[in-house]
Amino acid sequence: MKISARNVLSGKVQEITKGAVNAEVKILLDDGELVVSVITNSSVESLGLAVGTPAFAIVKASEVIVGKGLDSVRLSARNVLPGRVTSVVDGAVNSEVEIRLPAGTTIAASITRQSVKALELKPGDVVSAIVKASNVMIGV
Repeated sequence: MKISARNVLSGKVQEITKGAVNAEVKILLDDGELVVSVITNSSVESLGLAVGTPAFAIVKASEVIVGKGLDSVRLSARNVLPGRVTSVVDGAVNSEVEIRLPAGTTIAASITRQSVKALELKPGDVVSAIVKASNVMIGV
């Protein structure tokens, strides 16, 4: 199967916490980064998820928020992944920003060209890739 999402991150389920309707699933990526997803309990069951199950954290580039200078900022988003900008490709309206996390994983973000300008993004900048847990899909 091929999908259009730019960020398909390989790892293993580290923890599952079930609630009444949804479950929080923590995936430890192959390079050691941790990504949190919130999916329905029925999705946990239909995917056969359990601790140790190989899985993919899938995030569309358009769901990635890029933050700069967030050292003392607190956010409600569960996934705040610090890294460095490796490239910025400007389009007419949107730009693609690639962010390399410390262990080597690359996250692609699609943000407006105006946002790139406002943040003065360039390769080498320290930034964070921010993704709400509800925007992380899981595949097996």
